[in-house]
Amino acid sequence: MNPTLSSTAQPHLNRWTILIVSILINVCVGSIYAFSVFAMPLSKVFDATMPQIMMAFTINGAISPIPMILGGKLVDKGGARTAIFLGGAMFGIGFILSGLATAPWMLYLTYGVITGIGQGIVYSATIGNTVKLFPDKRGLAAGLVTAGYGGGTIVIAPIANALITGSGVQSAMMMLGAAFLIVILGCGLLVKAAPVGYAPLGWTPPVTAGRPGGTNFNWHEIIRKPIFYVIACLFLIGALSGMMVTANASVIGQTMFGLTAASAALFVSLYSLSNCLGRIVWGAVSDRIGRTKCLMAIYLVIAVMMLTIALSSSIVGFAVAIIGIGLCFGGTMGIFPSIVGEKFGMKYYGVNYGVTFIGYSGAAFFGPRIAGSVAAANGGVFTNAFYIALVIALVGFALTFVFKAMEKKTAETSITPTRAA
Repeated sequence: MNPTLSSTAQPHLNRWTILIVSILINVCVGSIYAFSVFAMPLSKVFDATMPQIMMAFTINGAISPIPMILGGKLVDKGGARTAIFLGGAMFGIGFILSGLATAPWMLYLTYGVITGIGQGIVYSATIGNTVKLFPDKRGLAAGLVTAGYGGGTIVIAPIANALITGSGVQSAMMMLGAAFLIVILGCGLLVKAAPVGYAPLGWTPPVTAGRPGGTNFNWHEIIRKPIFYVIACLFLIGALSGMMVTANASVIGQTMFGLTAASAALFVSLYSLSNCLGRIVWGAVSDRIGRTKCLMAIYLVIAVMMLTIALSSSIVGFAVAIIGIGLCFGGTMGIFPSIVGEKFGMKYYGVNYGVTFIGYSGAAFFGPRIAGSVAAANGGVFTNAFYIALVIALVGFALTFVFKAMEKKTAETSITPTRAA
């Protein structure tokens, strides 16, 4: 199909409107990271330990590749709106049922499984559809739509806290669940699927591997390519430091820098804001200087920030470090959607990104555990964990040179996939 024809075939398609509503949808599902607001009140309601309650959040993160692949499959078949309706319904209902739970194991099912699957389907749909609609501005578009997800905590956490104070944690979860249903399903009505081979008027697809617009590989093919595993490892490394801090920012601030709980909460918000902005800034920059150069810069900044937080004893040093780490974590989440599309094509993008997302899942699983276990073995001090993250970031920097060499080899060798667009 001629890309220009596919874009003119839908004159009423306003991709910027779709981008805006996708951001709003992601603000709702991004509230998943505000779970710490609910955790303590829930532990009191159920008379349970914090690890028992936090297991719901762990389950939620661990299953993320599964719904990402499912949502991606729907997007690849032109069902972006269907995916948002399905995932949004599960997400909202999962929140409501979490408010009705009477034991931790019920939270594992409602918040961990139902909400987790719904969140993953929606997130996959908004990213996949948006990236397909912005082939000329992939980095910026991916950065903006993922910024909504990263900024969900900033918006939802204070609202949730106010509702918990006024009505109790279970009522708060039910009210939020109902609100999420209304917002996600309402915004979903404005989402239109990206046409096959969509290209905005006046934009010519770049020639990649000897073909205009590049080639398209399905997930069976990408997992046979060494570059896929390099990309997944780069994803894991880029997200690892961010997940280490995401789960422990408040504790780090209080135990290592003497902050009060209220002051530490402000720094958590600062970190979340940096995470949100990093997705936009690094995504836009990567459109100009290239994804690989951006990744190199991100890993170097992470290493410097980890050294800063490890050596600093001042609140200013802590602030500088979490801003830098937050920006880089956000940049990682904003850049990799574009990388997957550019290396493996857009025809099977939804599923391919879901498969690659296993890199993030690894970071979500190991990051908090590395930080927590190292701190526990060192009297609650996270310094050695920061040094570990520093070394891992330098490994990521070195790995970008392998990635760059693979890119060059791919550019020089025209590969005919099993299926072509």
